[in-house]
Amino acid sequence: MAHCRAVFLPGDPARTGSVAFWQPDGAALPAVPSASVAERTVADLTVVVPGADGVGPRRVPAVLLPLSGALPVLVRARTGTSGHRATRFWGAAAVHALHLVARGLLLPGLSPGDHDAWRAGPLRAEDVEAVRRLAAAMPPEAHAVPLPGAGPPRLPDPEQLLRAFLDAVADTLPRSPAAPLVTGGAAYASPDPVHLPEQRAWAADVAAGHDAGVRLSLRIEADGLTDAAAGDGTAEDADVTFRAVLQVHSVSDAALVADAADVWAGAGGEAFGPRARMDALLALRRAARAWTALTPLLSATVPDAVELADEDVTELLGTGTRALAAAGVEVHWPKGLTRELTTRAEVGPSDEEPRPGTGSAALPSFLSADALLAFNWSFALGDRRLSRAELDRLAEANRPVVRLRDQWVLVDPREVRRAQSQQDHKVTPIDALGAALTGWTEVDGRRVEVRPTGWLATLRERLADPEAQRPVEQPAALAATLRDYQRRGLNWLSGMTSLGLGCCLADDMGLGKTITLIALHLHRQTDPGTAGPTLVVCPTSLMGNWQREIERFAPGTPVRRFHGARRSLDGLADGEFVLTTYGTMRLDAPRLTEVPWGMLVADEAQHVKNPHSSTARALRTIGARARVALTGTPVENNLSELWAILDWATPGLLGRLGTFRRRYAEAVEGGQDPGAADRLARLVRPFLLRRRKSDPGIAPELPPKTETDHAVSLTQEQAGLYEAVVREALAEISGAGSMARRGLIVKLLTGLKQICNHPAQYLKEERPVIAGRSGKLELLDELLDTILAERAGVLVFTQYVRMARLLERHLAGRGTPSQFLHGGTPVAEREAMVRRFQDGEVPVFLLSLKAAGTGLNLTRAEHVVHYDRWWNPAVEAQATDRAYRIGQTRPVQVHRIVAEGTIEDRIAELLTRKRALADAVLGSGEAALTELTDAELADLVELRGGLR
Repeated sequence: MAHCRAVFLPGDPARTGSVAFWQPDGAALPAVPSASVAERTVADLTVVVPGADGVGPRRVPAVLLPLSGALPVLVRARTGTSGHRATRFWGAAAVHALHLVARGLLLPGLSPGDHDAWRAGPLRAEDVEAVRRLAAAMPPEAHAVPLPGAGPPRLPDPEQLLRAFLDAVADTLPRSPAAPLVTGGAAYASPDPVHLPEQRAWAADVAAGHDAGVRLSLRIEADGLTDAAAGDGTAEDADVTFRAVLQVHSVSDAALVADAADVWAGAGGEAFGPRARMDALLALRRAARAWTALTPLLSATVPDAVELADEDVTELLGTGTRALAAAGVEVHWPKGLTRELTTRAEVGPSDEEPRPGTGSAALPSFLSADALLAFNWSFALGDRRLSRAELDRLAEANRPVVRLRDQWVLVDPREVRRAQSQQDHKVTPIDALGAALTGWTEVDGRRVEVRPTGWLATLRERLADPEAQRPVEQPAALAATLRDYQRRGLNWLSGMTSLGLGCCLADDMGLGKTITLIALHLHRQTDPGTAGPTLVVCPTSLMGNWQREIERFAPGTPVRRFHGARRSLDGLADGEFVLTTYGTMRLDAPRLTEVPWGMLVADEAQHVKNPHSSTARALRTIGARARVALTGTPVENNLSELWAILDWATPGLLGRLGTFRRRYAEAVEGGQDPGAADRLARLVRPFLLRRRKSDPGIAPELPPKTETDHAVSLTQEQAGLYEAVVREALAEISGAGSMARRGLIVKLLTGLKQICNHPAQYLKEERPVIAGRSGKLELLDELLDTILAERAGVLVFTQYVRMARLLERHLAGRGTPSQFLHGGTPVAEREAMVRRFQDGEVPVFLLSLKAAGTGLNLTRAEHVVHYDRWWNPAVEAQATDRAYRIGQTRPVQVHRIVAEGTIEDRIAELLTRKRALADAVLGSGEAALTELTDAELADLVELRGGLR
């Protein structure tokens, strides 16, 4: 149904209307989800569409669904982005109709053919305006069925058609199989039309105006307020009684209002119309269901007023007013009563508790679950805070109206008792910090304003303005110069971890998360309170890159891999880096837990976005003085992923997952609470540093082209193949003549490069299993996850068409759009591919290095991946320049994937260290290596480590 148009076809009675789905090009109609064969009808439909001679009618095939079958289809269509605008419009109309019915806005009447029918109403002024706004947004295709009659085609009026649809939904939903049992007959209950011509007079009164109905309100009157003297401030100063007076308001004329008693007596009630009493009684039934204290009015001859007991007033102060508001009934309180009694909570440390930051040894106790902070309620009358004695007096009075400071005050006694019981409440520091940052907390399901006190208030200010703290000097042991934004990141990380608070650094790819973390590790080693080994948990494909970056930027810092069969933690040094994978961590969490880690780092932390996974649970068991999450994609699909990352970094900050979903995720993602996003931002912002290359102050610091070599380990299958091919080839080469020897060497080198790419490429498998067999492919998946999350474009170059085909098939299995350009691509298709990529239709462009190394302008690409290395640097640079060229306005990141410990590693080292020599010696590719001696060749191709 993605591209079908939808249009509503009214019926008589309204419930017999249907929704037609059609396509103007006459294409075959798709199957309708959730619609049985019995529900769907295929018919020809006359629509008005543009043509060669202007706009005119055309017959098209259509699928017709009754309202009961169409509503689920339309509601789903509203949430999609690829559907036609007409279908999305009727989806929005369906949701609006469902909301009206859910509010009980149903009026009985007769259809034009004298059949029983419900309609949506009575609608308030704001409801009418909402319908008009929705009708104004109706696209032409949504009402393209011409009205019958002679002359040129005339389309239905959008608002009238929308009103007919709302009435059709209202006439359909109440007619369940059990409805006739409740009503005692088929009228207004059965889906089948019931002919009621004898009710025409009554129906005329009901239909006097489509929405000329009434709404109700309650005016609360209090007797005894003016008779009370100032007294001593207690509730016994006077006997105050309350009653609720029913008022009737005209929907069509906002200025027209009268007491229900006057409407029933006819004194001025004529202005409301002949159906006013009926509409008022219907509204009163809904109101009585919302608040049962109004039930006596239903049996009264004149529903004028009801006396209220204290418990009725108490309920009305709380849930009663909210329930009545949902039923469309407003409550008006006497002007002589003040309702400015506000509730607020103060949270902070007691005087004897230490301030955080006075010593690193005090910080773990500040964050521990055993530490508790005072949580005190405060009441205020206007801007005057009430004393504890006054609060106790309110609680003792146990009445909804109390005289306090020469003023009568309405207050819910239950709220006072709740506040009194919470006076000495204690909360954990993390709960208190969350409340201090957001400015509110939830108590017994209600939101309460919170004000931090003491050093908790100071801590909030410090977190809100991290730039105000003293800058951290770049560590002397760091063999690099940090850019300004990286130094700011180091300051932020240092400030958060020094407080014992975990955090998440969520920089775009290429901004230097790894070097910033290495700098943080070196900085923490300068303080005995924070020094200690750092455990980095990362995907297998990134472990080699971590080791190389540490050796490059922190020379002399010990680093080991806790991975493989011989992994060990013996002799661990204080300032050592330990690298492990998520899989190994999950298996060996008990051993890792025994180490007093100075810092625990979760790289590509989206790998633990599912908090219920065994990996995430294992990671939570490992303790450390500080926890840091690194990721470029803190939220990929929903806010629960953000909760998983931050709750690991700072446990308890966002509360339990279910509570977080209710307070924030559902409200933000569903658009139900506009303020929820702001409250969540205030809570999360101090713990999440999110930076993009496009941010002000960052792009000018970036070089136009950043080149990174990513080292990956071979899988066991790759390593076994590699060693077997080397062993057999060297034996054959040692006994070959000079001409044959050169050919065998080229064959060996080519085979080893293919094995490094993927075993299926070397083995020429027809229908291979692709995933899980190649370290390079795992890293490519990691890169693409981040690149696509940034909505960037990427070029992936490979020398081999077979490897590109494997990548194309693998990406299709992942659901990642891609296209492949090779030497056999026709010129027209080649140009179409370039256009699609430049327009952002396809984010991943696979290219054969020889076919696409020159002549293309692909400036939408911010990333270039060389899946395998071309041993001529000039050819590789030409390929990179497809993106890094005139017209490129963004920095370009070049990723070269190198199989660790293999011939690729050896050649990459040569290219890096002896670039000038490499240009001369390796200009002819593998052929330059055919003159090596047997010993030199064996040394070149030997597998050295690089195995997981």
